[in-house]
Amino acid sequence: MRTVTIGALKDQLSEHLRYVQQGKEVVVLNRRRPMARILPFHLPDSLDADEARLVATGQMNLEEQPVDWKAFWKLPGGKVSRNVAMRAAIDSKGDR
Repeated sequence: MRTVTIGALKDQLSEHLRYVQQGKEVVVLNRRRPMARILPFHLPDSLDADEARLVATGQMNLEEQPVDWKAFWKLPGGKVSRNVAMRAAIDSKGDR
């Protein structure tokens, strides 16, 4: 890992991106305080070409960690009346 200031990052962006391409991390400092990290980007092998394109264009985000579905389904359900749920669903459609 290396740290760089915003100015150094601007001046030597290509060099820092090559560093990241090698699998390493760059921490960007703003007035000596960490403000961002630049990490290598790895697409999972399980993505097809369409999904990879959606991720690359920012239209789809990858999960940060796998979902534990067993734990998810053990969570208590919501306590919203049918009428409130229907109104929320209808309102969420907007002017489509």
